[in-house]
Amino acid sequence: MNLGSIAMLPALPMLLALAAHLLVGMLLGVVYFRALWWNVHLMGHGGRKAAAIGLMVGRLTLMIGLLGLASRNGALPLLLMALGVLLGRALVVRRFRRATA
Repeated sequence: MNLGSIAMLPALPMLLALAAHLLVGMLLGVVYFRALWWNVHLMGHGGRKAAAIGLMVGRLTLMIGLLGLASRNGALPLLLMALGVLLGRALVVRRFRRATA
């Protein structure tokens, strides 16, 4: 028996936990893709290579770690967090398109 399973929660706390996974995924997506932009900026504009590599390792570690934690709660929390990452990506892309237009 998995004591951390989300399926063991009553209905309202389970919905709140699932909403939290979606929101954390959105935040993760925004942080990840903004860090990706900074990574490209550092690599493409002659920035410090060590900082670019550290940023790359940090954002990948954060993504893998949080998605790994969500997977421990089951498939639905993992899928909602992944959906949140995609929504966060859409927010970042929309913002950068407006900034460059």
